[in-house]
Amino acid sequence: KEAFINDVAKKLVDLTNDLNSGPSLLIGAPLVDSGKIYNGYYMIRDSQLTTVSIKHHLPNSDVFDERRIFASGLKSKPFLAGKLKIGSPICEDFWFKDVAEKMVKMGADILVSPNGSPYSRGKIRLRERVMRDRSLETNLPLVYLNLVGGQDDQVFDGGSFVLNPGGKLAVKLPQFDEINQLVTFTKDEANWSAEFGIINDTLSEISQDYRAMAESLKDYVTKSGFSKVLLGLSGGIDSALVATIAADALGPKNVLCVRLPSDISSKESLKDADDLISRLGCPSETFSIEKTRLAIDETLSKFFEGFKPDVTEENIQSRIRGLLLMSISNKMGSMLLTTGNKSEVAVGYSTIYGDMAGGYNPIKDLYKTRVFKTCQWRNQNFEKWMKAPVGRVIPKRILEKPPSAELRLDQKDEDSLPPYDILDDILEGLIEHDLSVSELVKKGHLESMVKEIEKLIYSSEYKRYQSAPGVHLTERSFWLGRRYPIVQDWRDPS
Repeated sequence: KEAFINDVAKKLVDLTNDLNSGPSLLIGAPLVDSGKIYNGYYMIRDSQLTTVSIKHHLPNSDVFDERRIFASGLKSKPFLAGKLKIGSPICEDFWFKDVAEKMVKMGADILVSPNGSPYSRGKIRLRERVMRDRSLETNLPLVYLNLVGGQDDQVFDGGSFVLNPGGKLAVKLPQFDEINQLVTFTKDEANWSAEFGIINDTLSEISQDYRAMAESLKDYVTKSGFSKVLLGLSGGIDSALVATIAADALGPKNVLCVRLPSDISSKESLKDADDLISRLGCPSETFSIEKTRLAIDETLSKFFEGFKPDVTEENIQSRIRGLLLMSISNKMGSMLLTTGNKSEVAVGYSTIYGDMAGGYNPIKDLYKTRVFKTCQWRNQNFEKWMKAPVGRVIPKRILEKPPSAELRLDQKDEDSLPPYDILDDILEGLIEHDLSVSELVKKGHLESMVKEIEKLIYSSEYKRYQSAPGVHLTERSFWLGRRYPIVQDWRDPS
C-alpha cells in the first residue's frame, strides 16, 4: 500500500532527525527503488540514514509470502560501524551459505542478522543448529536477533543469541521476553569475539507452547484495542484451558467466565465450572438458555413438523450460546474467545455460528491429547510471567471426566468420534505428515476409520475458513500453515 510505504519512509526520517548522537541504530523497513519494493535494513548514525543490507532470499513457503510483496535484492556488502565491518544477512539470507560467504570475502568482522522468525515447535533448536553451521563456515562471531510479540496467528518468540567463531555459544537471551542486553566484542591478534554473558535455558516444549498461546492472545487482544475478554465456560477441559491461558495472559479480573446451562447440562459440569472460577479468581455470570431454547423450538415447530430430532436441535443450543456471548461482548466491549481444540476444528466437531463464534482461539492448533497434557502441566508449573494463581487451578474432575459437548442427554464425544488418542494419531498423520490412508493402515488403524476421518477433515474446510484465528504452534496450523480449497472432490483411493 503506497500510503503505508510513504508513512514508513517519513517515520524513518523523523527517527533519523531525533537521533543526532549516541550509538548506531540498525532497523528494518521496506525500501523502494525503481518501482520495486525490497526488504531492507538501515543504519542511523550521526543523523544520517543509510541502507546497509537488502534481503536476497525470499521465503515463500509455510506462513511466508514474501515473493508476493518484495523483489529479491543483490547480495549486500558489509558496512562500517565504528571499528567494525558488519555483514547483515536478513533472516532467510542466513539460512543459505552464499550471502554470508560473500560478506566474509568482502572483509566482514562480525555478522549481525535481524529476524522475524515466528514460533513453532522445535524452531529454536533448528535456528541454533543452522546458525552454528554459518558460524563454522565463516569462522566469525554471529549475532542472531529475533522479534518478540504476537501478530494475528503468528507469535515471535525472541530467543536471540550470540555465537563466537567455531559455533561456541556466548550469549543466549530468553524466549518471549523483550530484553536489552549489552554484548561486548574484543579483538585478539586475528579475530573478534564476544565476551561471555547470560545464557538462558531453552524452555520445555510444553512450556514454549503455553507461553506462545498466552503471548499471542495478549497481543491480539490488546493490539485490537481490547483490555478484557469473555468466554463460555462449560465445565469441560477446553474452556477450562482457555480461561486459564487468558487469566495468565491478561489477569483474572479481565476474564469474564459465562455459564450458559440448559436442562441438558449436568449439575457436575456447573460445579466444575464454579470450582475453576473460584481457583482462578475470575468474575462470572450465569444465564440459563432453557427458556430461549423452548421459545425457538416453538417458533420452528411448524417447519420441523414430521422430522425426528437430530443434530439440528443440538446445534440450536450452541447457537443460542453464541448469540448471547456475542451480545455480551458487543455491550461490554470485551473480546469473545472461542475454545475449539485442533482435533475438533479438524473434523468439524463444532457448530458454525455457535461455539465457533468469537474473535480469537488460543488453542486452535492444540490437539485434544495435548490439551490434557497442557492442563496437567499448568497445574504442576508456575512461571513468573503468569498472572493467574499458582498451583492446581484446573480441577481434577475436569481432567478426569469423559469429554462431552452436553447437547443431548448422556452424550460423550466418543459416541461419534474415536478415542482421542487414536483420533489424534490419525489426524497428525493426515495433517502434519501428509500420510496416505494405506500408510496409516500399516500403522495399525482401521481403513474405514481413517477414510471417515479424512472425509470429515475435507468436508469441514468451509468451517475453518470462517473460524476465528488462533496461534500457529505447528508447521501445519489451519490458515496460513495448511491451505486447501474449500470445494474439492478428491479422496485418497488407497
